[in-house]
Amino acid sequence: MEKITSILAKKELHFHTVSPGSSADMALSRMCHENVDYLIVMDDNNYVGLLTEHDITSKVLITNKQLAKTKVSDIMNKGLPAATTDDTVERCMQLMRQHHVRYLPVFEIHSFRGIVSSEDILEEAVNNRMEIFDAVVGRDIRFGVLT
Repeated sequence: MEKITSILAKKELHFHTVSPGSSADMALSRMCHENVDYLIVMDDNNYVGLLTEHDITSKVLITNKQLAKTKVSDIMNKGLPAATTDDTVERCMQLMRQHHVRYLPVFEIHSFRGIVSSEDILEEAVNNRMEIFDAVVGRDIRFGVLT
């Protein structure tokens, strides 16, 4: 399979970020405004975690905490497994399945390169499958065999 960098190359270069000191209501508002389901938590241009819509609902709303009084740092994911730019898409799938997560931060040495989601991996797998399918169908048609 391809390296995870193939997915990162197709994604936006702009990261949707939030600071750890921001409030949960500000983060949720930003997610809605930017039409994303997660924000990368950055502190002085360093990756420190990830905040998802699920984090906000499960750690704030369901527990009846106040959005405006809850800090991003109190509810963000800090311990996600990480991938490297050398990892394959298949390896990232294994990490996600093993750790029951839908997002992986990707690093090159110690430098943050982006987030890969399970949705990104699924899209990559479907695209690769379509290319394989098209190649097989094209080859079969040339030999007068339809599949």
